[in-house]
Amino acid sequence: MVSTTERDGTTWYECERCGMLFDDRGDADRHEANCDAEEPTYIQ
Repeated sequence: MVSTTERDGTTWYECERCGMLFDDRGDADRHEANCDAEEPTYIQ
């Protein structure tokens, strides 16, 4: 499930499995559907 958080006046959508933030709900939903809950290989 994607959670919503607000930071610096902007709404962000957070993958509850890995914590990655997205500015678009659709992107967050697509990511979470394929998330393996491991740390990403790149810096967030």
